[in-house]
Amino acid sequence: MVRLLLVLLLIVFAGKSSAETADYKNGSLIIGKFLEIYEDTSGSLTLDEVRKVQGFAKSKDEVPNLGLSQSTFWVRFSIKNSSAAEMLYLELAQPSIHSCELFEISENEVRSEAYTNTDRFSDRLIKHQNLVFRLGLGPNEEHSYYLRVIGSNQVVLPLLVRDREVFFETAQIGETINGIFCGIIVVMVLYNVFIYFSTRDRSYLFYVLYVLSIGLAQTTLSGYAFKYLWPNAPAFNSVAAIYFSGVAGVSVMYFLKHFLQLKENWPRATIIMPIIVVLYSISTVLNMTGFQLLSFRVVDFTGAFGALCCLVISIKLSRENYRPAKLFLLGWSIFLLGLFLFILRNVNVLPYNVFTTYTMQFGSIMEVVLLSIALADKINIFKREREESQAQALRISMENEKIIMEQNVFLEKSVNERTAELQFANQDLNMALTRLKDAQTQLIDSEKMASLGQLTAGIAHEINNPINFVSSNIKPLRRDIDDVLEILDSYENIQNVESLEDLQIKMSEIEQLKAELELDYIKTELDTLLKGMEDGANRTVEIVKGLKIFSRIDELDLNIVNINEGIESTLIILNYQMGNAIQLVKDLGNLPSIECYAGKLNQVFMNILTNSIYALLKDKQEDKTPTIWVKTWLSDPDNISISMRDNGPGMTQEVKNKIFEPFFTTKQVGDGTGLGLSIVFKIIEVHSGSIQVNTEVGEGTEFLITLPVKRKVSPIPEFR
Repeated sequence: MVRLLLVLLLIVFAGKSSAETADYKNGSLIIGKFLEIYEDTSGSLTLDEVRKVQGFAKSKDEVPNLGLSQSTFWVRFSIKNSSAAEMLYLELAQPSIHSCELFEISENEVRSEAYTNTDRFSDRLIKHQNLVFRLGLGPNEEHSYYLRVIGSNQVVLPLLVRDREVFFETAQIGETINGIFCGIIVVMVLYNVFIYFSTRDRSYLFYVLYVLSIGLAQTTLSGYAFKYLWPNAPAFNSVAAIYFSGVAGVSVMYFLKHFLQLKENWPRATIIMPIIVVLYSISTVLNMTGFQLLSFRVVDFTGAFGALCCLVISIKLSRENYRPAKLFLLGWSIFLLGLFLFILRNVNVLPYNVFTTYTMQFGSIMEVVLLSIALADKINIFKREREESQAQALRISMENEKIIMEQNVFLEKSVNERTAELQFANQDLNMALTRLKDAQTQLIDSEKMASLGQLTAGIAHEINNPINFVSSNIKPLRRDIDDVLEILDSYENIQNVESLEDLQIKMSEIEQLKAELELDYIKTELDTLLKGMEDGANRTVEIVKGLKIFSRIDELDLNIVNINEGIESTLIILNYQMGNAIQLVKDLGNLPSIECYAGKLNQVFMNILTNSIYALLKDKQEDKTPTIWVKTWLSDPDNISISMRDNGPGMTQEVKNKIFEPFFTTKQVGDGTGLGLSIVFKIIEVHSGSIQVNTEVGEGTEFLITLPVKRKVSPIPEFR
């Protein structure tokens, strides 16, 4: 509306009046009333074309406010330097304007200086948050100027002329005020972040987000954010105020929701929060899609709507005597007052000075401080409520103490009676447990005796064969030796022969005796008999050696042992059970010696192989040769693996899940106790190893054992 009215005034008074020359003498001179303004809606006019235009309208305000516009505005004015200053500065004190160009006309010479919205802050000739131009205007000189301003949102033209001293003094004041503002914002953010992590109250989280975003929004509007925070991001700087305003608006609404506990105090008011979020989201989308003016309109409308809602909510709850709402109302009112004064300055109701320039910052500082005090006061309220509740709880506990003491007498009597009953029941349980342990010990001893019986039978059977072989060779060996001795005795009688004729006769008799005794056959038979006895003796030595390895007497000690030797000794002992009915395939790899309890591992091999032999002999299949595969290998530098596999009937999944449970067995009654694989599992567990069962019905079963090469020495538990 303001912009349309201004356009009408420009048309009506075009060419009827001309602006006076601004006469600078000292201090700061606002030259708004010395301006003539022309709106170039096409944005295509050049300086030469504009100098010929007759449609300039004289400004009647110290700070012309042209409203939201994306047009190009040409501002014409003249300045006379009546001071002694050698250099003057023209400052456009509106940081939201990023693109403008100043043309200085002196004796038909034109000098220009331009700023664009793509310039980085370091590209500015004068490093100031506002757009500042150096005027080539010496003492008692007068020049004409054209200022080309490209609008992007709110077009306000506070143009000030200052000399060097006043310019730097004013800049220092601005730096100080904004430094104080930013310092207070940072302190409030850090302090309340610390409080949030201490209390985990979400009100502090939204408060911190609000303070941070409102601080960034205002430093963006004042130009200091572009100067210090993102000087190399002009594109972001042009839209940062919208984004931070949106975040501030959303966060203050959710802060209000949690701080004033709207769900409990006024549930209907919570419907405002999603509306605010949607409106700010729409403004962001509009800005990103190129509708900047519409985006600013939505932000202005949403901000006004949200501010009004916060005011209404805090007033309503304050009238209900809700203390946090009163403090929020005070802080929010001060913030709105500062914002209102800032707007009045922009519409020329209030003068343009230091106070009116920073009313919004002052209002924000007072607001964040008061809201922080309100949050602290809320903690004090909670503390008092907690103390009151604790006092009430103490009174209730004292009242209950008497009742409890009266009940204690009855409870003590009941406890004594119950204790006597439990002691009697405990005695019965101890007796039952003792009987159960005795039964378990008997079953485990039975398992040991069964294993010992297998061991004894196997050793007896294995040793019997080579011993019988030796004993059966003794009698023919003795007979052959007697024949050889008889021939040797015949040779001894040659010493008593006196004549050559008798010697020939004696030699003839010896030859006849050799022929009768078949000396050549005796030699062959002696060699055969001795070789057979030697084989029997070697076999007996191997069996004894295997027995010694299998039943190591140092099984309770951790020793370095070759696992392949234990497997070989176990197979020797079980050879009598396999006989020729079961084919054995061995593939024992090159393994390092490992730290283990050798006797216990031999028991593992014995129990697994015995079960495989039992399954193969019980369930013979005509089209399949019963086979056991035993394989060892080094699976990695720290572990060895042992595979014992058969092609027997296999197991179902249900049986597989139970095979390591104590007393579970699939054998017939009297064939086993069900403790063998349970003991195997415990032994592998003590060795910090693992055992895996791979089985399928009709395809056989594989026990895959993995053992570490080295393990920590620890006492082995008792396996009964």
